[in-house]
Amino acid sequence: MKRLSPAFRANKRFAELFWGHLSEPLLMSLRSLTSNYALSVARGEIIRLDGQWYVTHSGLLRLSSRRHCSGIHVEMVSNFCDPSHRRWTFKATVFRSGKGGSYVGYGDADPSNVSPLVHGAEMRIAETRAVCRALRKAYGIGICAVEELGSVAEPHQPDQESRKLPPRPVNGNYGGPKVRDRLCQLIRQHQLDASLVKSYATDFCGVTTLREATREQVETFVSHLADWAEKDRNALLCQLNSYPGHKEGTA
Repeated sequence: MKRLSPAFRANKRFAELFWGHLSEPLLMSLRSLTSNYALSVARGEIIRLDGQWYVTHSGLLRLSSRRHCSGIHVEMVSNFCDPSHRRWTFKATVFRSGKGGSYVGYGDADPSNVSPLVHGAEMRIAETRAVCRALRKAYGIGICAVEELGSVAEPHQPDQESRKLPPRPVNGNYGGPKVRDRLCQLIRQHQLDASLVKSYATDFCGVTTLREATREQVETFVSHLADWAEKDRNALLCQLNSYPGHKEGTA
């Protein structure tokens, strides 16, 4: 860990230069991204948007190069494409070196789920999203790629019951042993898929199974999940939907 601390200090310094003071959960996530994947803020491999970390396409490509990725194959899924309406879907397959297996990701884009600034480039965006999702699956990246944002166009409207739920405590303390209850409440409140949340939690905490995580890690994750769900549920759904039931090529 001492060998990696200079890299983390550099990331922290640049991140605070770009985005100001970082909360403790953000610092913990940044430390994990630095130590596990050697991602760099200065090189634009991770960025902060709306209080969350996102990996970039260039960051994923550099990571795959460092991990000796043996190839990336991209193909159009013609059954889900409609050129007349600029709707495109691509499938990307990442091949890890040795016996690492293959990992598949899909990306879609149309004028409704991309920024008006890039209308006309939907084909390229769909291809990039597919590659990002396949790379994140291949190398276990637990945060969404910034290029994937906007894949869910319709904003979330909380129902009446959700608005009646009490607000979460600012300090992340959810009443001692009731962290699990708070997590279940968040899943119901924001209509999230529990199995996908569990997969994201294991990635976030850096463990194989959630039972291996410490109480502090779980509390940090719950605070992070609640904050993200309230600020940008669409981006959170994009993140959760990148976790399949199993990793293709390894099942």
